[in-house]
Amino acid sequence: MPAPPPQSAPPTAETDAQLIEVSLRRPERFGALFDRHHEAIHRYVHLRLGESAADDIAAETFLRAFRGRTRYDLSRPDARAWLYGIASNLVDGHRRAEARRYRALARSAEVTHVVSHDERVVQRVAAAVMQPRLAAGLAALSPGDRTVLLLVACAQLTYEEIAEALGVPRGTVGSRLNRARRKLRTSITIEESS
Repeated sequence: MPAPPPQSAPPTAETDAQLIEVSLRRPERFGALFDRHHEAIHRYVHLRLGESAADDIAAETFLRAFRGRTRYDLSRPDARAWLYGIASNLVDGHRRAEARRYRALARSAEVTHVVSHDERVVQRVAAAVMQPRLAAGLAALSPGDRTVLLLVACAQLTYEEIAEALGVPRGTVGSRLNRARRKLRTSITIEESS
C-alpha cells in the first residue's frame, strides 16, 4: 500500500507584529489586529471608565495605534502590551471621571440588570471588582498605582507587559502594585471595622 501523500502544514496565524508590518503596505490588514484585540481593550476601558466612554476610548486606542504603527517595535510579536499602554494613557486623560465613578460605585451597592449576554459578563466582572469598599479604595489610589493594579486585575498583563505598556522599569511596576495592594487592604480593613 503506498504511503499517503504528505499533507501541507496548516497555515499559521500571523503574529501581531507581522500584521502591523504588512499593514504598512496594506493598511486594511490592520483590521485583523483590531478584530483580535478590540474586545479585550474595550472590556478593560469599560471596567475603568464605564460603558459611556468604552466605545470612544477603545476606538481611539486603535486609531492611535494605526497612526503610530510605523514606530511599533516589530521584534515584539505580541502587541497586547502596546495596545494596553495606549489605552491606559487615554484612560489617564479621563482619570477624574474614573475617580468619580469609583466614588459613585462605593456609594451604590445596587447592581443594575442588563439584557445582553456580553453586558451580563461585563457586569459580573465589574461587580466582583467594584464592590463598594474596593471602589472607594481604588478611588483613593494615585493614578499610576491604580493603572498598574487594574492592568494586572482586569487585563491580566504580566509585570513585563505592564512595564512595556507604561514605559517604566519592571521594578516600578512591582513597587506600584505592592503599594496599591497595601493601600487597598488598609482601606478595606478600615471600611470593614467601621
